[in-house]
Amino acid sequence: MQLTATPLGNGTATSTPTRTPGPTPTRAALSVTLPPTRDPNSPFTTPTADAPHILPTPRENAGKYTVQTGDTLGSIAQSYGISVNALEQANGISDPNLISVGQTLNVPQPQSGEVGSSFKIIPDSELVYGPASAQFDVAAFIKNAGGYLGNYTEVVNDPTLPDVDGKTLTAAQIILEVAQDYSVNPRLLLALIEYRSGWVTHLNPDPATLDYPLGFINPDHKGLYHQLAWTANELNRGFYLWNENAVTNWVLAGDESTVSIDPTINAGTAGLQNFFSQLDDRTTWDTDVNAFGLFETYSFLFGNPFDFAIEPLIPPDLTQPIMQLPFEPGIIWAFTAGPHESWDSGSNWGALDFAPSDVQACATASEWETAVADGWIVRASNGAVMEDLDNDGYEQTGWDVLYMHVAAQGRVPAGTYVYAGDRIGHPSCEGGIANASHLHLVRKYNGEWMAADGNLPFVLGGWVSSGNGTEYDGYLKQGSITLEAAEGISAQNSISR
Repeated sequence: MQLTATPLGNGTATSTPTRTPGPTPTRAALSVTLPPTRDPNSPFTTPTADAPHILPTPRENAGKYTVQTGDTLGSIAQSYGISVNALEQANGISDPNLISVGQTLNVPQPQSGEVGSSFKIIPDSELVYGPASAQFDVAAFIKNAGGYLGNYTEVVNDPTLPDVDGKTLTAAQIILEVAQDYSVNPRLLLALIEYRSGWVTHLNPDPATLDYPLGFINPDHKGLYHQLAWTANELNRGFYLWNENAVTNWVLAGDESTVSIDPTINAGTAGLQNFFSQLDDRTTWDTDVNAFGLFETYSFLFGNPFDFAIEPLIPPDLTQPIMQLPFEPGIIWAFTAGPHESWDSGSNWGALDFAPSDVQACATASEWETAVADGWIVRASNGAVMEDLDNDGYEQTGWDVLYMHVAAQGRVPAGTYVYAGDRIGHPSCEGGIANASHLHLVRKYNGEWMAADGNLPFVLGGWVSSGNGTEYDGYLKQGSITLEAAEGISAQNSISR
């Protein structure tokens, strides 16, 4: 992204108070009715069987793929539902690290495998950071469980999260950070920690688990924080691929066998099946995704996961609240990216990017990002500002908007009520990997990231988002005018309100 900058005098942004027209509204009651507390003596409820999911037609022929920036053989193989070994053999590759941008790869036809388990492990609402987790106290649960997590601390090293990078966090703080960032249920993260390492209830877990408590052995993912971030991303990958009818099989990392997915599972179960596929061979996978696997551990810690079900998580008649463009009137911005990942590679394509005309690389821009609608700012840290639109003060319920890469200086503080058009902060590169300062804008509903070009497209000030199947490309259309996303700023992507 190459844009011309008009830097501020001292290279930083100045703070201007948020406009407050009238008294601050009081918080509303919790916007979602939670399931009643279950009698522990009553029998487990059986989840309702899902109607068979419409699976995409398996690819019948070999294909071609041109390597893009950031690709690895593993990511390419995963996206095509084949093993890394199959991709290496089809291209005569002996060193998987020696692929180059622009290289054309042969992509073999995926192999079919024995159909996997139809056992539903969790409801969709127990995978996402949704309504049933709104009042769950992570720290209290860890303390009461009495295990290794209760005394665990870790120095988190993640330059993309400036407010926690280099700081010592407790296990509860780490779990909550990952749950919020990825929008994944902290109960599920705790159940997986216990299932893989016993850290929740055991004071002295197996020493072999101390570096890799979730079992993903990779030097870049050592420690609880990086293990959980990887885990949450893989849970999301399975969940959103399933919701978008974009996957037919899992390739198991343990033995490179292929599992054809049973069409009657739900998205929450798909998320877990994908997670375990990254670690298991077929025998282990069959155990992990059935009644005596993760489900048993989850039930031991929290009870039947289906007692927490919020169904449907996304109502069929849902509509987006009115939202306006996220900048001040009369100022020209650039529409720089169409639908792309909401948060990390496992999420769906829920984000749109905008950049002001005064940006140079990652210098903090002088222009202001503004609220797209009225709501509470429920958190503001690590470059992220989360706005709750239903006024109950919980980002796990109803509509929320994430403003990402917001500079710390001048950023609206958590606990503030903002009106549409109020200032949120200044674009920067804080809180993620970026090559220029910009605003990354995403919607959530009941904890689920909402696709920017799905059945309920992003609409901002009458501009309707659409995609074309290529990440970061896409369009905003209003009446007869269509803008196409592009780096830089030109007549084809300039936008204002």
